[in-house]
Amino acid sequence: MGFKKLMASMGAGGASVETELTEPNVVPGGVVQGEVRIQGGSVAQQIEGLNVGLQAQVEVETEDGEFKQNVEFTKQQVGGAFEVQPGAVHAVQFGLEIPWETPITMFMGRQLTGMHIGVVTELQIARAVDSGDLDPVNVHPLPAQQALLDAFGALGFRFRSADMEKGHIRGTRQRLPFYQEIEFHAPEQYRGLNMVELSFVADDREMDVVLEMDKKPGLFSEGSDSYRAFTVDLANFQQTDWNAYLNQWLSEVGGKRNWF
Repeated sequence: MGFKKLMASMGAGGASVETELTEPNVVPGGVVQGEVRIQGGSVAQQIEGLNVGLQAQVEVETEDGEFKQNVEFTKQQVGGAFEVQPGAVHAVQFGLEIPWETPITMFMGRQLTGMHIGVVTELQIARAVDSGDLDPVNVHPLPAQQALLDAFGALGFRFRSADMEKGHIRGTRQRLPFYQEIEFHAPEQYRGLNMVELSFVADDREMDVVLEMDKKPGLFSEGSDSYRAFTVDLANFQQTDWNAYLNQWLSEVGGKRNWF
């Protein structure tokens, strides 16, 4: 869907490239299908290679503040060297695997604000690389992820925000250079709790779930955090009553700390 004239390294009269996704909706561990079409310009052009990859916009924290950074976290070569003749169209189909850790971008059928993940196309031309525009991908939750999200909703938690942060969560199976945090406002029944942050780190068999509880700051005390991490079997997650599990943990921690 993105369209970009590759003028910088190909020169005037050069080719153009367009990438179209057959189906932009996908889940972690799935495959996004698409086609890259290269339209020849007014002169023949030698293409040295063609790649497609996934790119995410993540937050980077430094001592001086925060900034956004585009991170390409998977790449696949879909074409070798070839020559595009003037006016000719060279089409290449591809199937790009979505890593299991890929953050979700859809929640309750809606796009999560601030989640920018998509397919980027790269042409290698005369020892240079030209990248096309980002073609957005809609990453829906895995069934196990949806079960936990549904449990938060059933307990009265309200979605607040989501972001992707550069870095690693200790003690998890994380391999990507960034992770996602999904934040929920706590309901009144957990009156001492401000919000909960949720992170998923999955592979093809299991998923690490990391929860961070944020206590409401009192008049003479600062807010404090409590963490919990556990593993979910992607094949057997339905054997657990997640509403009861989350409620029990929240109540136990809150009771021990006199939050509730």
